Amino acid sequence: MASDDYRDIRSIAVHREDVVTALEANRRGDSGAVLRVTPPFSGRMRARLHVEHDGEYDATPTPIHIPPSRLVDDPPAYPTPDATEKRLRNDADADYTVERHHERHAAAVADWREGVADAIVESVTLDGASGPHRVAVTVLG
Repeated sequence: MASDDYRDIRSIAVHREDVVTALEANRRGDSGAVLRVTPPFSGRMRARLHVEHDGEYDATPTPIHIPPSRLVDDPPAYPTPDATEKRLRNDADADYTVERHHERHAAAVADWREGVADAIVESVTLDGASGPHRVAVTVLG
């Protein structure tokens, strides 16, 4: 049965790729990416990738916005091109080339994305007008 009370939610389903993409977007430039749960609320809900905008909702109940960092247990640091370049230049077994730098950075980002996907939490606390409410997290994909 659907309701306006987010405390009726027992679990949320998130797509693995949505969590990774939202966290990456925020790490690369603070895009305001979140996972959004939209009312009416029921026991099992889907949280979808969304970019927040100021003054977005005036109606009640408002959707629940979950920062992707709260859905990942101890997310690893996002690899920067500068850090990748430094590691490549310090590698005595490889000469620096732009192509090699690009390949290594792409591999570092792929490893980061995999690490994030493997670290999605089993539960999360939703914050709403009536206070915190803990729910299970089901990972899709």
